[in-house]
Amino acid sequence: MDWLGIKEFLKDSFKLILFIIVLLFIMVYVFSITQVVGDSMSPTLVDEEVLFLNKAQYRFFDVKRGDIISLEYADTKYLIKRVIGLPGEKVEIKDNKVYINDELLEEEYLQNELVYDDFTLQEIGYETIPENMYFVLGDNRENSMDSREIGLVSQEQIKGKVFMRFWPLNKIKFY
Repeated sequence: MDWLGIKEFLKDSFKLILFIIVLLFIMVYVFSITQVVGDSMSPTLVDEEVLFLNKAQYRFFDVKRGDIISLEYADTKYLIKRVIGLPGEKVEIKDNKVYINDELLEEEYLQNELVYDDFTLQEIGYETIPENMYFVLGDNRENSMDSREIGLVSQEQIKGKVFMRFWPLNKIKFY
C-alpha cells in the first residue's frame, strides 16, 4: 500500500467515525424511537405502532396542552399520554368531560361514547397544578393509567414529545 492509499483510508475512516459519533449524539440527546404498548391512547395511537420522539423539544419550548408525550414511570416503564393540564390550572372531570379552570376543554381526538369516572385534583392532593408539573390523560379514558392513577407528572419525567408515527407505513403521521 502506498502513502496515497493509506491517506485515503485514514480520511475515510475518520469520516465514518465522525458520522457514528454524530449519529449516537442525535439518538441519545435529540431523537429516539419508541413503541406503543397497549390501547390507552386509542384511537390516536394503537398497540405496536412505532413513533419518533423529539427529546430536545422541551429544552427549548414549553410543554403545551394537547402534546403527546413519552414519560418515565416507575424507573423502567415508559408511558405515552396527552398533556391536559398545565401549571397553575385547576382540572376537573365531570360527566365524561374535562374542565380546565371551570371551562370545557374541546377534545376532537376522543371517541364520543367514552364513559369514565368523575375526578378532581383534590383526589390526588392538589387544588391547582404546581409549577413544573402536568396533568396527563390517555385518549382511551376508560382504559388508561394516567394522572388520575399515577398523579401529576414532573418536567423531569417527560422524555420527549411524540412528533411522528412511522410504523405501520400506511399510517405515517406527524403530530
